[in-house]
Amino acid sequence: MRARTFAPALAGAAALAAAALVLPAGGAAHHDQPDSWWNPPRDVRAMLGDISARQLRSDDLTLVGFGTRHTLSSQSDPHRGIGAARDWIRSQFEQDAARSGGRMTVGVDTFVQPVSDRVPVPTVLGNPYVVLKGTDPASADRVIVVSSHYDSRVTDVLNATSDAPGANDNASGTSAVLEMARVFATRPTEATVVFVAFAGEEQGLYGSNHFAQMAKDKNWNIEANLNMDIIGSSLGGNGVRDRHEIRLFSEGVPTAETDAQRNNRLAIGGENDGVSRQIARFIKETGENPATDMAVALRWRRDRYLRSGDQVSFLQRAWPAVRFTEPNENYNHEHQDVRVENGVQFGDLPQFVDFPFLARVTRVVASSVAALARSPRPPVNTRALSTELTYDTHLRWNADPEPDVVGYEVVWRDSLEPLWTHSRFVGNITDYVLQGINKDDWQVGVRAVDRNGNKSPVAFAVPGTS
Repeated sequence: MRARTFAPALAGAAALAAAALVLPAGGAAHHDQPDSWWNPPRDVRAMLGDISARQLRSDDLTLVGFGTRHTLSSQSDPHRGIGAARDWIRSQFEQDAARSGGRMTVGVDTFVQPVSDRVPVPTVLGNPYVVLKGTDPASADRVIVVSSHYDSRVTDVLNATSDAPGANDNASGTSAVLEMARVFATRPTEATVVFVAFAGEEQGLYGSNHFAQMAKDKNWNIEANLNMDIIGSSLGGNGVRDRHEIRLFSEGVPTAETDAQRNNRLAIGGENDGVSRQIARFIKETGENPATDMAVALRWRRDRYLRSGDQVSFLQRAWPAVRFTEPNENYNHEHQDVRVENGVQFGDLPQFVDFPFLARVTRVVASSVAALARSPRPPVNTRALSTELTYDTHLRWNADPEPDVVGYEVVWRDSLEPLWTHSRFVGNITDYVLQGINKDDWQVGVRAVDRNGNKSPVAFAVPGTS
């Protein structure tokens, strides 16, 4: 099933999205609430419809079939261990690349992890990945990283020999990465999308840390990292089943905040307006729609309580990054030896993965990746002029370089509100006074809009003098 081909399905602008740009005779369009602008166009709906629960199940079972994917397990056994899993993932990416018309490039980021916490001997780690090059010369420098980790573990984090099926943690996320690479392969994207599976997560985020540093050394312009980890079960250990919600974790105060950014934040607030929060809001706007049949539950934390994931490696390098995780985890099925105690089954087994649910989660992420890849970049140097005390908010920003940008939308919300509540399309200008909106009481930002009605993530306005 994996090798079947799909015809490219490029469609024109969504009529409803484009219609949102029509201005009244008075000039700017004002809405009490921002439009729900992302109604996936026909080609995106077709792609989301191609995401297959059956294919996700097949990939998940294949990963489980390697017995263990522990980072310290065999590198050379062709059937068991992390080496066999790595090589199989790469082979799937190679199949996708063969159907991509030359736009996909496959690689494995390979390195030796020295002795460190949870790595008792120098160990080879490999991160298989595939780059889907953007088709728009004005946007191809923008990189969206879609990620998961493929290693697994049992109760003892150093046990590299026992069966560690890892069906949910994190074959579910890896299967989603593989499925998205498959359906995106034949569909052009304006921006560049990278699909990657990391090793070494359970030992300490070592794989993602090396990959992120490689990206930094290569000067990748990473616009967002969308990381998926434990996304396959709709039924939690608390007995609650939720088939139509996925949690999305995002940090407020940036992990890599500079002294200047810290001083700005202390002076004006904005701890709920870091770049990762803006990506999270964008995902909620674009991931919730009839084609996904899902709700995105925003969680204002970098990760779950005292826990961590591969998105942190990107946050440490000042890139926006978020984590998707199922709504109710079952800890009997995470980091557990496979066993039965008192009639209770422990272990991360495929029988506890809800594959139709996993397909819907994959569609959420794919919908947002598609929206992000065809939307403009956020305006740069967005600032609220602060040389005078005023009851208005005077905004300025740099013009976007994309030639299809037709204007900008100013958004604002009361400082207590989690989501943008008001918007105004102001035209193709880079200077605007939002009258009657006092900076003391409101959070304000700007987003770019292209001729097809696609909107960038919001750029939060910080103080400026000119």
